[in-house]
Amino acid sequence: MNQKAECFNAQITDNCRFLVLGSMPGQISLKQQAYYAHPRNAFWPIMAAIFGFSSTLDYSARVEQLNQHGVGLWDVIASCYRQGSLDSAIKADALEVNDFVSCFELYPNLNTVLLNGQKAATLFKRQVMPKLTQANIKLETYLMPSTSPAYASIQFDEKLEIWRDILQPKSSLKNA
Repeated sequence: MNQKAECFNAQITDNCRFLVLGSMPGQISLKQQAYYAHPRNAFWPIMAAIFGFSSTLDYSARVEQLNQHGVGLWDVIASCYRQGSLDSAIKADALEVNDFVSCFELYPNLNTVLLNGQKAATLFKRQVMPKLTQANIKLETYLMPSTSPAYASIQFDEKLEIWRDILQPKSSLKNA
């Protein structure tokens, strides 16, 4: 039986420049009411390595660390029907996306969207970008390697480097 799943509130502050978007939290995350709560999900270890905090901090402290470093969290999907946690189980004909026009108007410093996995990217491109274009909202978007344990074709170290390259680009060297 398919269950209705609803995403969490956006975890964004005024200083956020980056917005990480997943598709919809998995069952463990929904149960714990915390983004990326599955113990094998690489999201928090990657963010901790990039920004220098402990991935074992309590959830609210990890979100606060992200926000302080200019990173917000949300999902493309506001609600959907799905059995289990896999994106492939999401019923496409009964999903609703979040209101991103209002989000980007409310948080004008957001200028870069990091799409955490292919499902988030596909839905964002098809169902969100046309509305943003109509509202004249321009963003940089990047398809990131999913941090989900279901996406194992790229090892942790490679995922970390790809995420780090976007969130902490190497500054250009200046001549002394």
